[in-house]
Parts: sequence; structure tokens; C-alpha cells
Amino acid sequence: MIDQVLPSALTEWFAAQSEDPQGAAIPVLLDVREPWEWAQASVQPAGFELLTISMGQVREQLAQLSPDRPIACLCHHGVRSQRVAQFLVQQGFERVANVTGGIEAWSAEHDASIPRY
Repeated sequence: MIDQVLPSALTEWFAAQSEDPQGAAIPVLLDVREPWEWAQASVQPAGFELLTISMGQVREQLAQLSPDRPIACLCHHGVRSQRVAQFLVQQGFERVANVTGGIEAWSAEHDASIPRY
């Protein structure tokens, strides 16, 4: 089962997934939207690495992701990111979450400076 995490709870989810108390395994927010969407609105990394790989490119760019790091997937509303999260689990990734509501929820409940589209 894939964890469903609200944007406001993402920091806590990342902390709960950390196996390395020294923080060497920096968590990843994987934004699977399209390049034009990244140009419209983007999250600023804070305590995590932001990777932008559109959903259609995840399979080809899977080597960029480490199963040793917690990964939370983000899209516009949460549908595409859920599909990518499921794919990652099928590939053996264990610490995977879907950001519920996507960047739309991120803007509405966590950072109103992010434009909504």
C-alpha cells in the first residue's frame, strides 16, 4: 500500500522514513508533471531534493532514483503521481508516498505563493 501524504505532513513523513540518523539519505520529492507545468508552478526544496521527471520518462530515467531514499511523488492533483508511486513499488522501492492533492493542495494548504493553474 502506498502512503497518501498531505503536503503539510510531508516533512513528518520524510522524517519517519529516515533510516539514517545522520541524514545522508536525503529524501526526494519526485515531480512527475510535464515541463510546461513546472514552468507554471514549482515547489521550492526544503529538507529534500526536488527531482523533475515527467511521468512518461520515469521508466527510462529510473536509474536516477535510489531505492535507498524515501521518495514522495507529486503531480497536479495526485493521479499521475499515484501511478508513478505504484510503478516504483513494483520496481522494488519500499519508501514511497503519493502527495495527496498534488501541487494544487500544496498551494492551497502549504505554500500560497505557488500559483494554481
